[in-house]
Amino acid sequence: MHNDKKVVIIPTYNEIENINAIITKVLGLLGDFNILIIDDGSPDGTADEIKRMQSLQENEGRIHLIERSGKLGLGTAYLTGFKWAIANDFDYIFEMDADFSHDPEDLIRLYEACREGADLAIGSRYVNGVTVVEWPIGRILMSYYASAYVRFVTGMPVQDTTAGFKCYRRKVLQTINLDNIKMKGYGFQIEMKYNTYLLQFKIAEVPIIFRDRTKGTSKMSGGIFGEAFWGVLNMRLRSLFGNIKENPNA
Repeated sequence: MHNDKKVVIIPTYNEIENINAIITKVLGLLGDFNILIIDDGSPDGTADEIKRMQSLQENEGRIHLIERSGKLGLGTAYLTGFKWAIANDFDYIFEMDADFSHDPEDLIRLYEACREGADLAIGSRYVNGVTVVEWPIGRILMSYYASAYVRFVTGMPVQDTTAGFKCYRRKVLQTINLDNIKMKGYGFQIEMKYNTYLLQFKIAEVPIIFRDRTKGTSKMSGGIFGEAFWGVLNMRLRSLFGNIKENPNA
């Protein structure tokens, strides 16, 4: 499978129950995926387990770890990872959760979508009906209508605007002014897609089946939804006044 350099960025906080299995699964995929884990000071020993796996000869050079001092937010974790991936010359940069709600096998499908012409491939829960398993109906409706709200405010033709399972071509992340991304929680996912859309990159949605985590604890909170709701309005206003621009150093 091609010689492109690929890295999967996985933010973690207290994922000791999942981290060994998710790393093993990703490294076992066809295509030589690398992994970059951004750990926010997990007190449960997540980082120690990652370091143990790094030390194994069969994993040599494929597991990378950035440790941070505390819970600094999903968005800042990914931004740190994006900058690291660009600096280390990766061609395709993926976002994925640690908890198996995203099937690692689908990384290959996202990669192929980008190989076939997309600049951003989104693992989408809503492009082919609603493909979410084991979520309460209230949470499904909240997520589905959040995406409808984002489409209404922004005009962005994306069905799953809050999705966090994605593959970027390197040039997208080099072009977006990452230092100008404002939202820290799940609103970050919307803001990155909107910037990609405004810069006229090609976006493809790849249907996936999303499953609720079976181990560990969800990081969702009401504050995350509040930031996304108001942040989308603010983001749209900034775009109207020309405050969403390309990276001047791209």
